[in-house]
Amino acid sequence: MQLDQGIADQMLEQAVAECARMHFAGDIRRARRAISQGQCEHCKCVADSLVRQIAEYLGQVDSTVRAVYQYEPAGEPQRSGKTPEHTGIHFVLWVERKSAALHALVETFETMLARGQRELGCAQASPQCYMLDMLMIDDRDVREHRGLGLLADYRILRARPVWQRPEHPEPPPPPKTAASPSRPHPILPETFDPDLIPESRLIEHALAIERMPPEDRAELEHRLTELKVTLIRRMISDQLTYINVAKKWFSVADLAEILRRRLGFGRIGGKAAGVLLAARILDQVADERLKACIHVPESFFLGSDLMYIFMAMNGLMYWNDQKYKPEDRIRDEYPQIQEEFAAGEFPPEIVVELRALLEEIGPHPLIVRSSSQLEDSLGTSLAGKYNSYFCPNQGTPEENLKALTRAIALTYASTFRPDALLYRRQHGLHDYDERMAILIQVVQGERWGRYYLPFAAGVAFSHNLYRWAPQIRREDGFVRLVWGLGTRAVERVGDDYPRLVALSHPTLQPDDSPEAIRHYSQQYVDVIDLEENAVKTLPIREVLTPQYPPLRFMVQLERDGYLSTPRSRVLESDLPNLVITFDTLLRKTDFPKNLREILHILERHFRSAVDVEFTAHITDPTAARPDVQISILQCRSLPSLQSAYQATLPEDLPEEDVIFSSRFLVPRGYLANIRYVIFVPPEKYFALPNAARRNQIGRIIARLNTSLDEKTFICIGPGRWGTRNVDLGVYVGYADICNAGALVELSGQDVGPTPEPSIGTHFFQDLLEAHIYPIAVNLDKEETIFNRRFFYETPNRLKDWMEVDGELAESLRLIEVAAFRPGHHLEIIMDDETGQTVAFLKADSPSSTG
Repeated sequence: MQLDQGIADQMLEQAVAECARMHFAGDIRRARRAISQGQCEHCKCVADSLVRQIAEYLGQVDSTVRAVYQYEPAGEPQRSGKTPEHTGIHFVLWVERKSAALHALVETFETMLARGQRELGCAQASPQCYMLDMLMIDDRDVREHRGLGLLADYRILRARPVWQRPEHPEPPPPPKTAASPSRPHPILPETFDPDLIPESRLIEHALAIERMPPEDRAELEHRLTELKVTLIRRMISDQLTYINVAKKWFSVADLAEILRRRLGFGRIGGKAAGVLLAARILDQVADERLKACIHVPESFFLGSDLMYIFMAMNGLMYWNDQKYKPEDRIRDEYPQIQEEFAAGEFPPEIVVELRALLEEIGPHPLIVRSSSQLEDSLGTSLAGKYNSYFCPNQGTPEENLKALTRAIALTYASTFRPDALLYRRQHGLHDYDERMAILIQVVQGERWGRYYLPFAAGVAFSHNLYRWAPQIRREDGFVRLVWGLGTRAVERVGDDYPRLVALSHPTLQPDDSPEAIRHYSQQYVDVIDLEENAVKTLPIREVLTPQYPPLRFMVQLERDGYLSTPRSRVLESDLPNLVITFDTLLRKTDFPKNLREILHILERHFRSAVDVEFTAHITDPTAARPDVQISILQCRSLPSLQSAYQATLPEDLPEEDVIFSSRFLVPRGYLANIRYVIFVPPEKYFALPNAARRNQIGRIIARLNTSLDEKTFICIGPGRWGTRNVDLGVYVGYADICNAGALVELSGQDVGPTPEPSIGTHFFQDLLEAHIYPIAVNLDKEETIFNRRFFYETPNRLKDWMEVDGELAESLRLIEVAAFRPGHHLEIIMDDETGQTVAFLKADSPSSTG
């Protein structure tokens, strides 16, 4: 019998491919890398495949071969949790009669396979790793139970059949300690501890069950569920609400694909968990028409355990107690944390993986997104609390790798960001081990000249709590839509505005006049500059030209006080009159309908209101009614989006009892027992000499926030609360106002810009979770009531609570409601059906006054 080297090489290639399918979802490159790094469990997988192939080959070339058994020599027991080292292939050959020719053939196999195994490049391999140890028994040995003919003696060896001749009777069965089932079951470890077994082995066992015929699988369905829950808990999320939904949707193949795309160990975090579950639900539930327009970007994951490995090897573990420090130290030390993390180095094997990832992706822009354990979980989304970074990925391989590792390190550092730590403290989550995983996604978009950007990006909510017209249906949701990268849709940035879309009435604008629509339209665009390898914010007129292919779906022309959709080619002279409204996208495509259906499906199966971050791409801009591809970037549950409690406005409310009243963007809700009002007089605030002094107003409000009882006060000030531009309003973070009942934004001539609703921003989500109502009051509107005597003539109690210098004391007033009218408090009713918000005085009940 002659054996060709090509046969041995083919066997080895097939064995590596099987290992890749079982452990790396078919990625042969990663399987070879794992073997070369000395990960013995993968070498063992290759050995198992080889012995099976060898057994089949021997059975074909020699008709006297009856069966082949693989075994492991008995030896010292392994410590719990430690994977045994691979020490070659050991098998028993059962033949009719022993043959020297078979011995010689197996020796040839050993030589040829060892040559190929060495080429796999395992630096830790020993000669024993390439051993092909064959023991031979014959019919007489088996019949008389002599020597190794006693195949099932577990004191001597642990054997399992890998091949037997079909027409031959079953070999003598091993002794049984209990009744064996009549149907074959997948082989599970003798001691099944799911927390110690590698995920790849768990997937192997789960796949064995999942691939069984339905009649056999039914008996093991409970075991399959256990394996899936274990994998979800170990690889994705330990949040019970998430597991309860995810176990019904993820297949074992889905989990294997997640494992293939995960680098390092640990969970992939909440942000990755949300988008994967959303993608799976849509793939199973959506009809073919809807599925054709849905896309999920190519994604990779860094397991959460890698963060602690990174910190340990760079001497950064001493920052782990940061969450227990006083607020001032948390804020003061964060820049040092960023600096030290940015200077850190990654384990060499992770650097190898990241370099290979960049090679696989090629020169496409990437985004490194935070994906912490708590992020996007029910009731605590931590939206915007951690950092994410774009990597243009246009440099040399080493430059791109350096930019990627720096972005990952800074994302790790953001775990200690003040806003995040104080948010967790406020929610009673600071004791949670909040390890940071990383989601790496290919940025969705198209090249336009030197720039890279999506046609549209935004955030969509399945419920609309701020209706600007009575016909808008809450349950159909709303969208914040921008041209370019989606950062401007989820943040309140600069003097700029996204397009707000009510999905029940997509073309209905919050503003009705062309002048207002133009003023409150997008003025800047975020792009990736491919030539400068940088992310930039540019005026739209520096990027937009008449040649931009989907231009007609995005803009309208303002002429003579009217807005019109271009019906012919836009000229260079038209550019100054262009207004980004997305009118044709919303009017002439299925984009609003499809997005509405996506939100409905996800809300139904997430069992909660949701928000989805997305991009949109017009596949053929020349078509009259083109298809629009929607890429799902993120999905989170938001139970706080459900309708709030609604109180009824009192009839015949005396005007002298009304403190303020507004009919602009009214939410639904009710606030009782407001005892204090923090009021920032617009004229005093804007008179402060510089940004530093205005920032101090936010710090004083933060101190009052910790001193006043929760939900007993509201904040009223000019322009936008939460904006980083202190020329547009008061800058506060979530931790600065988390105990307030409402944030009231004043606008009007010489007061501040007309409030751009925070609805849909990360700041808005903070307010929702803390049950803080955003309220807008336009002082120029005729129907608005604003009781100036209450706000300006009531004594200022600020100095009763803290020492503040004269200039700042005049720029912030702490008003005690009872000082204006003894024995009274404020109540606020927000009625979105009538479109009216009213804050009015109400007498204290006897119980509240003691």
